[in-house]
Amino acid sequence: MIEIENMVDTLKLVGDKCRLSILLLLQERDLCVCEFVEILQTSQPNISQHMRKLKDGGLVKETKKGQWVYYSLATQDKPFLTDLFKYLPSQKDKVEKLTCEDSNCCD
Repeated sequence: MIEIENMVDTLKLVGDKCRLSILLLLQERDLCVCEFVEILQTSQPNISQHMRKLKDGGLVKETKKGQWVYYSLATQDKPFLTDLFKYLPSQKDKVEKLTCEDSNCCD
């Protein structure tokens, strides 16, 4: 059973609109920073700061592919987040509209 303190820390991380959006986007597929920048219309340093917090909190993991870093969900040990995500709007349409893929910025 997860300890209350750990759950509170996780919910604090998820309580930020940008970080929650990032997690919901990652439910659709792994993404790189430039894709988050495009979807969320914010700066690369801002996204990187949020990703660092999510990674430090154990909610995302990163994989290097060439010079690019792709992020994926790491919430298997937090089933309460999976349940929470079921009640939130899908971000599938935003991921499908990415133009970043077309310009090969992450290849």
